[in-house]
Amino acid sequence: MSKATHIKTNQSASEKLEWRRADLHIHTPGSRDYQETGTGYLDILRKAAEEKLSIIAFTDHNTVAGYAAMMQEVADLERWVALGRAQPQELERLQEYHRLREQILVLPGFEFTATLGFHVLAIFDPGTSTRTIELVLLKLNVPPALLDVGDTEVGATTDVSTAYRIMAESGALVIAAHANSSHGVAMLGFDFGGQTKIAYTQDPNLHALEVTDLESKKRRTTASFFNGSKPEYPRRMHCIQGSDAHRLHSMPGGHQNLGVGERPTEFMLSAVSFQELKALLLSHDFSRTRPASATAEASFDYVIEARKQGASIVQSFHEQSSRQGGRLHAVLRDVVAFANTNGGTVWIGVSPNARTPISGIEKPQPVIDELRAEMTGMISPPLDVTINVMMSGGKHVIQLQVPKGKEQPYVLEGSKIFLRQEAETSLALREEIIALVKRSAPATAEMPIPLNEAKTAIPAPVEQPEQILSAPFEAATESPRTGVEIVDSQERKGQIFHSMRDLRDGNVVHNVTRASARRLWRYAIALQEKHTFNEANVIWYDNLGLWHKYLRNGKAQYDLVQRSSDGAVHIYYGVTEDGVFGPWKQLVDKEAIPSAVPSEE
Repeated sequence: MSKATHIKTNQSASEKLEWRRADLHIHTPGSRDYQETGTGYLDILRKAAEEKLSIIAFTDHNTVAGYAAMMQEVADLERWVALGRAQPQELERLQEYHRLREQILVLPGFEFTATLGFHVLAIFDPGTSTRTIELVLLKLNVPPALLDVGDTEVGATTDVSTAYRIMAESGALVIAAHANSSHGVAMLGFDFGGQTKIAYTQDPNLHALEVTDLESKKRRTTASFFNGSKPEYPRRMHCIQGSDAHRLHSMPGGHQNLGVGERPTEFMLSAVSFQELKALLLSHDFSRTRPASATAEASFDYVIEARKQGASIVQSFHEQSSRQGGRLHAVLRDVVAFANTNGGTVWIGVSPNARTPISGIEKPQPVIDELRAEMTGMISPPLDVTINVMMSGGKHVIQLQVPKGKEQPYVLEGSKIFLRQEAETSLALREEIIALVKRSAPATAEMPIPLNEAKTAIPAPVEQPEQILSAPFEAATESPRTGVEIVDSQERKGQIFHSMRDLRDGNVVHNVTRASARRLWRYAIALQEKHTFNEANVIWYDNLGLWHKYLRNGKAQYDLVQRSSDGAVHIYYGVTEDGVFGPWKQLVDKEAIPSAVPSEE
């Protein structure tokens, strides 16, 4: 069994974190499309108890009527008992209600239908009155006459972003329902998206995405897509799953029409409460959420899952953090780099190579104490890093969860600024430091918008469904979103100086030489200075081409080519799968394209 013991400086020793099973998307007879007649609210609680759930949420369509009906039934039973007029079966029913509600936290909420039919869950503290929740529904433009109907269609309501804000301001936990499925904000199957999809899945008032493929063994899942490594989706999202139950028990023959608790999520909490649950989903701690299935406890190991993804722009691995050999300094460099880039996770006690046995940390507490002291003394401004200890294969592994810093740039030893570029941590160069400072400075009318921020205002290309490779590619296509391009080269006094464009953020760094270049830059410069490019070696499809396909750290990377309308050829080096989209994705996904491994410095 994989266990995780979390050690945090802000947590008292008496608090005990335990895995709690939850289903946060359950419909009741309060929804018009409920699929079973004769089902009562007590039946739903009984089924939740059978599934060993600790937390459930009643989320009927555009109404809180189901939760209100259950609470009214309990109040009526309590009144009859108090008056001495309750029948034996009514007393028994009330006792069962009390027993189950002590065992299971029942949260009120609703599933809102926003403009264009997108579904959003709003879940509230059980102390919130149903009248207060109805007021939120009215603010969302649900017609008063339909507040008790529980219908999926309630006319023109409110757009998704405004709905997120209204729900969050009311204190709700805001979750995009079945985001990767029908009526989901990830917009699968839509012939539009771009900036709208980014806004709907990255909004700061959105707390989690409910997905249907959390337990999928496929390489590309919704959770992996929203892990913070995608350039246009930099915010890592909590991904959970729920049953979306419209009945007690699932229908035979598959995962459609699930029953109560039949696709739950487990949350590691110190107490069963709405506050604990919400705090977790608002945090940067992604290791305290996991799919809860019959085999989850035996198979789900966050350390192993992290190793499968490998080192990236949001994840690094260190087998040790001792001072000897500069290992501690390497860990601190990664912490600063993540804080200056997009946040990330540093694993200590494990190699990035999934085939290498986990070494672990024999005595984690002294290591944690040293890390905490070094981060406090050597990194400025202060940075709130969460430190956890996790068990994997019987070994202790330390996890540092680094947020994206709010006071960039962060420096190590008073002057050293590091950035994360894909799987590499490097000292920031002049132009990059200037961009960091501009991002952190208050916006003014006189201050120009940094290039990497201005780029985000440009509408992203529509994500099209996969097409046949022989179909014509679009004549005008954006460059890939990861990798590097050499945009200029000049020889001065026998030395060649290059200008490198980072495809992830658009920043251009000038005066880079082969000797001063980072790993990927050095690779690109070496190929250019050796004049190795030959169009005859490129597999062309219209104006896009693949020059090389190769593996680096076990991950596929590509050197891609694009011919512009004026005939100029642009070469994009070291593009990762996170950076390909649309026509580029069609190009690199085809198994018919042969691989070539270029020489690499």
